[in-house]
Amino acid sequence: MTIRKNFEIEIQELKDEVLILGSMVEQAVLNSVTCLKNYDLEGAQKVVDGDQEINRIRFELENRVMILIATQQPMAKDLRLLASFLEIISELERMGDYAKGISIIHLRMGQQPHLKPLIDIPVMAEKGANMLHLALAAFVNEDEESARKLPQLDDEVDDLYLKIYRELMTFVISDPKNIERANWFLWVAHNLERFADRVTNICERTIFVATGQNSEKYSEMKDS
Repeated sequence: MTIRKNFEIEIQELKDEVLILGSMVEQAVLNSVTCLKNYDLEGAQKVVDGDQEINRIRFELENRVMILIATQQPMAKDLRLLASFLEIISELERMGDYAKGISIIHLRMGQQPHLKPLIDIPVMAEKGANMLHLALAAFVNEDEESARKLPQLDDEVDDLYLKIYRELMTFVISDPKNIERANWFLWVAHNLERFADRVTNICERTIFVATGQNSEKYSEMKDS
């Protein structure tokens, strides 16, 4: 087997592993919000515990990428791809932390009743998880077009965050005793908003791999 062929196999294996890690992160964020909605403290603890496996895989994949960089001496696009692997793996680990953070908030809340039925927060989680799924598919396929379109979905998540913020503030204004529970749910919504923001970072890396340009510079070139 030639060195180049072996390198291509390693790259494909890394892509497969990143998809697996991404799937774990998607499920973690969805589970964290489902448990919150259902007052499932046991499930929330499982999300917290499961973050250790996400962290382990993150460092394992980073090590594999560094070995490839050191031993294969990649050039140009290959180097951009490997550098992007490092950043995306780190983004996924941080997104897993947001899911863990939601569950930690849930555990601190315990069985206290919600200020209102959870409707928009689960929608935020679903949108964020779907964005991540599509963004990773775009990355492994080096699909620049999809990567450029996906960040538009982040606007929908941002709009939901603002809606939730306004609703929570009305509860605080009507009764200051609601401030603690309102803050908890605001932090949950904030984690989901940041989750979606990090998906846009993955899209930027996909554009970088495909074009050699960062997304802002590439946009300026396309508009000129």
